[in-house]
Amino acid sequence: MTAAAPPLMSVRRSILVLGLLEAFGPLSMDLYLPQLPRLAANLHTTDALAQATMSVCMVGLGLGQLVAGPLSDRFGRRRPLLVGVALFTVFSLACVFAPSVEVLLVARLLQGLAGSAGLVVTLAVARDLYSGAELSRMLSLLALVSASAPIVAPVAGGALALVLDWRGIFAVLTAIGAGLWLLAFTGLPETLPPASRHAGGMRVVGAHLRALARDPVYVLVVAAAAAGGTAFFAYLSMSSFVLQDGFGLSPQAFSLFFAANALANLVGAQVSRGLVLRLGPARLYLVGQLVTAAAALLLLAAVVLGWGAPGVLPALAAFLFASGLGGPNGTTLALGGHAVRAGTAAAVLGTVTFTVGPLIGPLAALGGTTTHATAVTIAGATGVAVVLAMLAALVMRRVAARA
Repeated sequence: MTAAAPPLMSVRRSILVLGLLEAFGPLSMDLYLPQLPRLAANLHTTDALAQATMSVCMVGLGLGQLVAGPLSDRFGRRRPLLVGVALFTVFSLACVFAPSVEVLLVARLLQGLAGSAGLVVTLAVARDLYSGAELSRMLSLLALVSASAPIVAPVAGGALALVLDWRGIFAVLTAIGAGLWLLAFTGLPETLPPASRHAGGMRVVGAHLRALARDPVYVLVVAAAAAGGTAFFAYLSMSSFVLQDGFGLSPQAFSLFFAANALANLVGAQVSRGLVLRLGPARLYLVGQLVTAAAALLLLAAVVLGWGAPGVLPALAAFLFASGLGGPNGTTLALGGHAVRAGTAAAVLGTVTFTVGPLIGPLAALGGTTTHATAVTIAGATGVAVVLAMLAALVMRRVAARA
């Protein structure tokens, strides 16, 4: 921990608050995921446009980080966070009253832009407090809280679907946003002292971006994260249609399966936390990417060979487990050499992760949201990610040899 870290009791409280703030993405997506087919029918729109309500929110969650991250380097972590969470609450309420899919798309984009502050500030605060293997362990620890959202949210969404329509789900999101704002206001201390903040302006931000671009490990890890984000978004946006329409799962059964996969992701993060001190973030990151690619190939084989749900569902669970194993270590490698620009580094990483997948994912579904399209997209994207991860490992090995 750095000298700027708050007292131990504050750190413990911060873990809870940061973990919940990191859940903005899962909460924004998973709570109404079981309602996507019904939303499409209610608004008299296509499956593709219903999926696009997720895409635009993820794009907002990504692009907004490019604003919130540098602002957190300039003004500290608390102020951008509190403004972002407040606006997330307002735009969640706007989703409740959206009269058409076009208005909903705009509201979801703004909701994502505002909620991005929670994601990027979480990583920046973690980097303020920790580095190296301890940062990886901290991120895995945060997953104990944040990964509970994709476990609880789809189950809660399936249960709420019995009594609420999709508008009611967004009303619940509004209440959650208000609660998170209050929790952040009362429970999150400032971790970036004034002496560590930059003077602001596009010149400083540009200098930080150039420094990131000159770091080959950062560039390769971010590119791999983009590919991994594409695979994850394919799973996230297509699974509701594939598993409910293709395999006949009810919204409640789908929610339970989705929650089980989120639990697998959480288990992977905790396995990482137990192994990282022994193996190191770089080696464990590469292992996670290799296992993810193997799980994606298993999924593709299950689809092509017609193994049905007994083959597809375990492969998806293995894919989520492996993603949890490598994820904290990729973030650690990306942020490791950029303590002075942690907000900006986290913003670029988050933007790429959240925007590339939603832009590519709908293209894969143009021919129909099918099991084959899902498997091919996941397998192709993870294949690209593992190649980039291997290149990053090679660069790090050469740097270590020179040292």
